[in-house]
Amino acid sequence: DYELCEEWGHLYPVPREDLINLHREHLLHLLEMGDMEKALQLLQRIKDPGVCLAISEQSLDQHPNLAASHFLADYLTAHFYASLTTARRNEIQALYIGSKVLLTLPELSRVNYFHLSSRPLLMLEQLLMNMKVDWVAGAVQTLHQLLAVREIGFTVEDIDNLLSKYAEKALNFPFTLKEKRS
Repeated sequence: DYELCEEWGHLYPVPREDLINLHREHLLHLLEMGDMEKALQLLQRIKDPGVCLAISEQSLDQHPNLAASHFLADYLTAHFYASLTTARRNEIQALYIGSKVLLTLPELSRVNYFHLSSRPLLMLEQLLMNMKVDWVAGAVQTLHQLLAVREIGFTVEDIDNLLSKYAEKALNFPFTLKEKRS
């Protein structure tokens, strides 16, 4: 049905907003189905960069599933980096990084941290608070790899400070040990 509507849009004039809505719904449908290849083809068929940017941003704002969010954040960063405001760029970068960190977690646990996907440092802190040390190790490794390639809104020092803070708390005992004498 989406493809039929798209063909109809080529034959007859369709208002810009209706065209954006159609493509957004089609894109979200393809992403929900997990068909990233067709989603990419759909975005490449759209000739007007402004329409393509609007569709991608609106789709991302719909908070789709993890794979779709990751795809859209990556697409927006790769194709429209210069067109985005600094605040929006940082928001999309954070979502990309958060989704990348989420992908390092076991699949059944991702849903528990999905709400933090746009706040990767907070996600890392939550993992530390939940004593998921093995998961934190994978997340930190992923963050270090991403920091080596691009600027992501925080530094290695921020990660190290967070880890140091929780390591200190883990070693902080609220009572003193008294020696028993016989």
